Amino acid sequence: MKENEKEITGFSKLNKRDKIYWLAKNFLYASPVEVLKEFAEYWHDNIEAQKLLDGFSENTLTNFPVPFGIAPNFKINDLMYAVPLVTEESSVVAAASNAAKYWLSRGGFKATVASTKKVGQVHFTYHGNKEKLFRFFEGIKDELKKDVKSITAKMEERGGGVLDMELIDLSHLEPDYYQLRAYFETVDSMGANFINSCLEVFGEQLAQKVETSVVFNDTEKEIEIVMCILSNYTPECVVTAEVSCKVDELGTFENGNISAEEFAWKFERAINIARIDPYRATTHNKGIMNGIDAVVIATGNDFRAVEACAHTYACRDGVYRSLSECKVENGVFTFWLTIPIAIGTVGGLTSLHPLAKRSLELLGNPNAKKLMEIIACVGLAQNFAAIRSLTTTGIQAGHMKMHLTNILASMKASDEEILKAKAYFEDKLVSVSGVREFLDKARGLKTNS
Repeated sequence: MKENEKEITGFSKLNKRDKIYWLAKNFLYASPVEVLKEFAEYWHDNIEAQKLLDGFSENTLTNFPVPFGIAPNFKINDLMYAVPLVTEESSVVAAASNAAKYWLSRGGFKATVASTKKVGQVHFTYHGNKEKLFRFFEGIKDELKKDVKSITAKMEERGGGVLDMELIDLSHLEPDYYQLRAYFETVDSMGANFINSCLEVFGEQLAQKVETSVVFNDTEKEIEIVMCILSNYTPECVVTAEVSCKVDELGTFENGNISAEEFAWKFERAINIARIDPYRATTHNKGIMNGIDAVVIATGNDFRAVEACAHTYACRDGVYRSLSECKVENGVFTFWLTIPIAIGTVGGLTSLHPLAKRSLELLGNPNAKKLMEIIACVGLAQNFAAIRSLTTTGIQAGHMKMHLTNILASMKASDEEILKAKAYFEDKLVSVSGVREFLDKARGLKTNS
């Protein structure tokens, strides 16, 4: 095949079948007919539903199903929840459910939201006297807020709007670089479009006001707006989730071989290690995000923005650290998580995707603050389950038990073989080689040593 056959103009204008045929012909090994059949198996039977899904993105060929699960028994601020989670990773739902059940009899989870403040930036260059620019900016701040009244009116009716703005000098890092940083309250919407619309007006008006002002000379009037965009780092849009009980109420672990006191000591050490070692902290925080992302996706929110913000927050003091903390003091075990989570419960996919709407209904149609609390508690539960496993049985035993079904599926095990394998591995360590050996014996095949 000639390399230039892989180039195409007008791909987006092709219908779905023609796109699949072209891809199969140029990039895949199977025949176009086989590929089309495979992709079509995941098309929605309801034409209107498929049209809705196709509209979420561009050049869509098919749907990519991911399991939608439920973690019951979450008691959060004295209310009971069955939390929806969308994830493909083995053991995430089981771990969250297990931790929720564990803490249910110990008071449940407590969560509080400190603030829902979000951030946007106008990045621009200015060649001139700094003090003059700062004095001028202080004089026009109120005017800039008035300039976006047509955008903010509805948001203000709901209790949101532009909270404040400040001018920041970063010319010591990049020549002539300044930033207008604005702060917003978007109530129950994530607010990206609202924030970006305001920022673009701020940029236009700032440049125009400087240009028409008699305060600046001709050189100083040459302000160049580089870009206007919200920041996904929202260090003040934070929520804290916590669990706590007396140490002697923790119970025993690993069939009674680990006492409550020993468990509390090991658990606290494990958290402290993740506080000081970035290598451990990265995996530690990934486990937290296993739970958080699953709820964020289920509710139609942007998990990539939440991820980016969380990891930036984890290194806010210059060292990447655990997002969770633990202390054992005066006979009391306390474990908590503080994390920024900027999400919404209105607008975007939250109101378009039918399963996102159903997820929010399952959670009692929470406002943004309530949803932040629920998400943080699931992240804490996931982290508790992981650290408990690591400090008692080890992580692989439980994880591989959950992964057994996937291994069996990859080896095309029959229903009967799956039942036998699950019974066989009930008290044994699961491994890919072990499962293959079991199936070979069950099928009367010779196993290569």
